Amino acid sequence: MRISTKGRYGLTIMIELARKYGEGPTSLKSIAQSHDLSEHYLEQLIAPLRNAGLVKSIRGAYGGYILANDPSKITAGDVIRVLEGPITPVEGIEDEPPAQRHLWLKIRDAVKDVLDNMTLDDLASHTGDNEQDAYMFYI
Repeated sequence: MRISTKGRYGLTIMIELARKYGEGPTSLKSIAQSHDLSEHYLEQLIAPLRNAGLVKSIRGAYGGYILANDPSKITAGDVIRVLEGPITPVEGIEDEPPAQRHLWLKIRDAVKDVLDNMTLDDLASHTGDNEQDAYMFYI
């Protein structure tokens, strides 16, 4: 499974909104500038997130976007499913031979478990000081 820029940048938006949760609306322009991303592209990503009820838009001179719910109640899986669709490592799992189908289902379940148990609150408060982050593994 590969997460596209839609999923990655959408998650960036949501993490920034989680960091500023309770402080009022945040503009996409400020997120785009702080992460060196295209504001136009972020505008395209925010629409499905708003339609899914994950964010709310605030109009006006000091408008922008806020999370529709507490960051501890929104998971990375919620965001990825809206922007990327269903979580599946391969298409047509049901047509695979039993051994491969078992493998693909285990991979899917493991990915779902990680995404569904990682909240925006977890991601927004992550400092990167984890010892594991210091190592790079190549396979």
